[in-house]
Amino acid sequence: MTTLLLARHGLTPLTGPVLAGWTPGVHLNEAGRAQAKALAARLAPLRLDAIISSPLERCRETAAAIAEGRDAEPLTDDRFGECRYGDWTGRRLADLAKDPLWPVVQNHPSAVTFPGGESLSSVQHRAVTAVREWNDRLGPRAVYLVCTHGDLIKALVADAMGIHLDHFQRIAADPASLTVIRYTPMRPFVLRLNDMGGDVTGLRPAEGSEDADGGENLTGSDAAVGGGSGTT
Repeated sequence: MTTLLLARHGLTPLTGPVLAGWTPGVHLNEAGRAQAKALAARLAPLRLDAIISSPLERCRETAAAIAEGRDAEPLTDDRFGECRYGDWTGRRLADLAKDPLWPVVQNHPSAVTFPGGESLSSVQHRAVTAVREWNDRLGPRAVYLVCTHGDLIKALVADAMGIHLDHFQRIAADPASLTVIRYTPMRPFVLRLNDMGGDVTGLRPAEGSEDADGGENLTGSDAAVGGGSGTT
């Protein structure tokens, strides 16, 4: 099993009122830097096999805070970059809410291609493809972190949960939040969603854990009925 930690970047001056997209030069503000530092402190006890980032500054700065004091330098992968919003980039959300495309984005995102930009379905495809390739590259017992953007995280969670992209607006990914997905040969498991606090040391599976047949216990809890055995 491979454990993926998805961290959304910290706050920027544009987070909330403006659709920043691929606007260059959007850096973390003071609050965002504090969020990144706090997230790094939370993750400090957890060994990470890789740290990968969107190429945009706000993610690279968040990833750099997490990487401080670790052996691994953050890598970048354009496939984890923000959705290319095209003509919507840099516009205020209050203005975009008046656009006829806005209700489609909210209610039927799988049908949306942003004018001059890309479709949300293609965003999901590139993000899922990137995760699968990194999973194979890092190996079945890897625990690694990707610092990316809200819509990417929501799209990856929708894929992991087996729900249609049209439902991804029901998923939240706040700035500097942590979402954790564990990929097994059978299915992904969403372990944490929009997590803003708490211990993370248990996210790395115990070495040598085996199931009754002598193989790896790939999920820890994979009961067909009853919600799983849980812990006692």
